[in-house]
Formats: sequence, structure tokens, C-alpha cells
Amino acid sequence: MTTLASKYSDFDELVEALSDAVLELVDDGKLMPIVLIDGRAGSGKSTLAEALQRRLFKQGESLPRVIHMDDLYPGWDGLSAGADYLQRFVLTPLARREKASWQVFDWAKSERNEWREFDGGTPLIVEGCGSLNSLSAPLADFAVWLDVSQDVRFERWLAREGDDSQWAKWAAQEADFYAREKSDELASLEFKGL
Repeated sequence: MTTLASKYSDFDELVEALSDAVLELVDDGKLMPIVLIDGRAGSGKSTLAEALQRRLFKQGESLPRVIHMDDLYPGWDGLSAGADYLQRFVLTPLARREKASWQVFDWAKSERNEWREFDGGTPLIVEGCGSLNSLSAPLADFAVWLDVSQDVRFERWLAREGDDSQWAKWAAQEADFYAREKSDELASLEFKGL
């Protein structure tokens, strides 16, 4: 049986240990292990999700499904609404062994449009701010919190967004959400970066 440490400082070691643990669940007959990856903006959630998906695909027999919270938030004021949307349209239906159906938010048009579906059969990775909360944690097999310095996160934000016009607004929502939900305390695994 794979033994996972609770804290990691080496990214590759975390990816390897987490993928081995997910595949062990699959080998034991669990058709849809769920991994939640959370942390503040710029902490590396998308990078971890992509690395985990690649490794699971390479080692396993099917491509894991990745859901990005960026597709669920209804705009820059929508962190809490996105977490609620994840619960109502994705995680709760899947927990009832029903098909999950949700609409992707189009940031350019500020509206939901394209429909997506998922009915299990492969590991599910959900990454993004707000993915790990008091309602989602009990449904996850693995919950990961990424803790990276604000300076590094801000540099990554600027590289991704091009400016800091939404940084303060988003950071305030994160502070409120994480103070209320204690997401870092709900995590079973923690990555401590720079």
C-alpha cells in the first residue's frame, strides 16, 4: 500500500506519490478517485493538475478528467459562487452516481455557454481556488493544499494576467473564503513551495 506523507517540499515527489496513491485506488476497484487541488492564486494548482493528469495517463489506462475552477467562476467576483457551482453541478451529482453537467463560463462574454459532462469511470482532478471546502472535502479521496510565497504567486499572476488590476479583488475573496472554510486545514496533503 502506498503511504503518503502529509507534507511535501519537492513538487515531483508530490506528483509521484499522489499518482501512485490514486492508481492504487483504481487497482482496488475505485472507478473515480477524486483529487481536489487548492491554494491561493499563483500557487501552482494548474501545474500540479496537469502534471498529475500526465503521470496518471502514462501509468494508468485512461486519461483523468480535469476540471478547472476558472471555468466555473462567474467572473472576477465569483470565487464563492464557483465553489457552490462545483458542488451543485459536479460533485453532488457524481456522489449520487449521476452524470455531472455544467456550463463553462466565457470570460470574454461574461456568460456561461458551452456545456460539459462527466459521469466517472476515470480519476477526477479538480483544481482551483475554492475547490476544497467543507462540502467538497468529504467527497474527495485526496485534498491538496499548495502554500507558496506571495511574491512568487504575484509574479506568476502578472505573467498570466498581464497586469495586477484584479489582484486585490481576488485576494480579498480568497482571504474571506479561506478564513471561513479553513481549506488548508481540510487538506490531507500540503505542498510548501518558495
